[in-house]
Amino acid sequence: MGIKVLHLIDSGGLYGAEKMLLSLVQEQLKQGLEPMILSAGEPGVVDKPIEVEAERLGLPVMAWRMKPGLNIAESSKILHWALSSGYDILHSHGFKFNVLLGGRPLVIRRIPMIATLHGYVHAKKFSKMWLYEMLDRVAITFVQRVVLVGEAMKKELPPKFAQNKKVRVIPNGLDVETINAEANRPLGQDILDFVARHSPIVLGVGRLSQEKGFDRLIDAFPIVCKEFDNPGLILVGEGKQKGALVQRKGELGLQSRVLMPGYCSNVPGIQKIADLLVVPSHTEGLPITLLESMAMGLPVLASPVGEMPSVLGKGEGGYLLPPDCDHDQLGSCIVNCLHDTARQSKVSWSSKKVSESYSVQAMELSYRELYQSMLGVQA
Repeated sequence: MGIKVLHLIDSGGLYGAEKMLLSLVQEQLKQGLEPMILSAGEPGVVDKPIEVEAERLGLPVMAWRMKPGLNIAESSKILHWALSSGYDILHSHGFKFNVLLGGRPLVIRRIPMIATLHGYVHAKKFSKMWLYEMLDRVAITFVQRVVLVGEAMKKELPPKFAQNKKVRVIPNGLDVETINAEANRPLGQDILDFVARHSPIVLGVGRLSQEKGFDRLIDAFPIVCKEFDNPGLILVGEGKQKGALVQRKGELGLQSRVLMPGYCSNVPGIQKIADLLVVPSHTEGLPITLLESMAMGLPVLASPVGEMPSVLGKGEGGYLLPPDCDHDQLGSCIVNCLHDTARQSKVSWSSKKVSESYSVQAMELSYRELYQSMLGVQA
């Protein structure tokens, strides 16, 4: 029998962390492990996107509904269930379970735990999210292994802890064949109609929240509209900032130029027909959307944060924004990228980089070896 791994996540959509987890579980099944995704959510939530996608892919998933916040009682039930079910490893993918389960010493938890840090949002000081992030930074010191998706994320940790031997770096990985197959699935009619009316197409993908910088992208788009006859911007995702972004595109007269279709299960299909992916984030780890675009030959313009400059070869495999650029600079950079006749060389470099350095097979092997070291199992 393979190692039994319980993946723990409270997901708000189908973005980088969720896609990484689904790819990892798919590959773990191929390698003989016994993974299970436990997807937490608030009572009354029927189907979360990660649950729907896991079921579509035939992956083991369990929906667990619980009241939000520091729900110690319900998390204790999860731990009891994991113990009685014989799980060997708890693998957390977010601050919720880092805090609720990771904060318990191993002598109490009784199952070794690994926490993958996909990135911090740098919430406003003294806000609820800020408090959770502070608790997270304390809780991860109790888990047996902490995984960062890139070297740059060590800056997010206290310097002394960042050098601790329990902290490892495992980059996110992709199954390129699966992504190319996903790209052939049909798109929604609203997206097809929009693409038929607009060119070039600029794409943004992610949670609609302040740290992703999509407000800056909308503010920059009038500059793009001055340069091209009928450009279009597609912003894929849901989040608390959606209302403000819809209002802002109206204020700028961009109602017909900006499409916000919400959550889309087939992002690769949109990447296939777009002309440029823009990642204007203020903070990031290693976005799966970035890797997907590189693999599919879609040029990328990204902020110089997190692991993105390294992945893009300091600009050799894509375009990097100036640090802390404003929306005018962003607009000019988008225009320059769309006009650049040397884009193909960057696309070729980035496609090769993904296949060589960011495969799902390499990611799964690294995690498997980490599990084995935690359990004292010989590889």
